[in-house]
Amino acid sequence: MESRWSAHTPAERIMSIFDLTGQPARITKPIRLIELFAGYGSQAMALKRVGARFEHYRVVEFDKYAVASYNAVHGTQFPPLDITQIHAPDLGICDTDTFTYLLTYSFPCTDLSVAGKQAGMSKGSGTRSGLLWEVERILCEIRDGGGELPQILFMENVPQVHGKKNMADFQKWIQFLESLGYTNFWKDLNAKDYGVAQNRNRCFMFSFLGNYTYRFPDPFPLTKKLKDYLEDDVEEKYYINNEKAEKLIRQLVDSGVLPNTDTNTCIDGTIKAPKKKTISNCIKAKYDAGISNLHQDGTLVAQRGG
Repeated sequence: MESRWSAHTPAERIMSIFDLTGQPARITKPIRLIELFAGYGSQAMALKRVGARFEHYRVVEFDKYAVASYNAVHGTQFPPLDITQIHAPDLGICDTDTFTYLLTYSFPCTDLSVAGKQAGMSKGSGTRSGLLWEVERILCEIRDGGGELPQILFMENVPQVHGKKNMADFQKWIQFLESLGYTNFWKDLNAKDYGVAQNRNRCFMFSFLGNYTYRFPDPFPLTKKLKDYLEDDVEEKYYINNEKAEKLIRQLVDSGVLPNTDTNTCIDGTIKAPKKKTISNCIKAKYDAGISNLHQDGTLVAQRGG
């Protein structure tokens, strides 16, 4: 999917995704990170990896286990919070002349993903994906209260967010952001095109408060294979030992997919036609411990016994 952006965007200033690394020509002010639907903080981790200067300013996440993981990973002490109970003052946005506020809102994909019932994200639908409109409510509270809006918004979600069933809602969302003064840029990017051995296609959208143009980074060749990430020593508790696993291993050996020379082999865990893998399948919640009757519905490591 090609990039799409606001038709109202004058080419006044050019920004690249790498400007978020804190290059002084672009973002010179410290970043205060506000993560809605934070999960364990993958977007904070991304900022750390590119060396950005930022503060874990606000975290909103309902799942207590996700929050516990966030705090363990990032050394923070945030409590679980329900986004439906969050209001503009809770975000604490102030002094935007001193700080750059980056607000992320990668809302649940539960009702968008092909792995779910695809109930959609319409406002008032009551779906988990419909929690997107809580972000609208909060931003409206900031605007109507005369507050300062965050300068940058970021969203990551499944490509179905702009699929046929959801495009009308997606466009409504973009139009709302435009009404606040944001210029929006979105594109589908696959992790395997950016250095990660996983077939993970996702929609990314940046929204900048003001008039900007923006270019997503170009893909580059993958240099690592899935096998390069394997650990040499794995605890016994992580091994699968059941009828499905035994059937799969027999097929691997008989077909020659699991050669004598390899200690560990990454495979597509499909019972009917297992294949050797160099790139991981996209992880879905419905996976059956890495083994499935459906094509490309799992990735596992097969190990020959000594």
